[in-house]
Amino acid sequence: MRLLLLLLVATPALADAPHSGIAHPRTAPELSDIALFVMAAAGIWIVRRAMRARFAKRRAAPKD
Repeated sequence: MRLLLLLLVATPALADAPHSGIAHPRTAPELSDIALFVMAAAGIWIVRRAMRARFAKRRAAPKD
């Protein structure tokens, strides 16, 4: 826990310098945009798989 707190405190010191204020035209999606999309798609896929497994168990359970 202390290590996590130390990392939380030290993280701003490791940040990059602020931007120059000049906006550049975007020609393609940034790598972070692609990574965010992939992580969101993976999260949805994992949740749907878990829900299908959960409801399949409920249907397969013998009724007394």
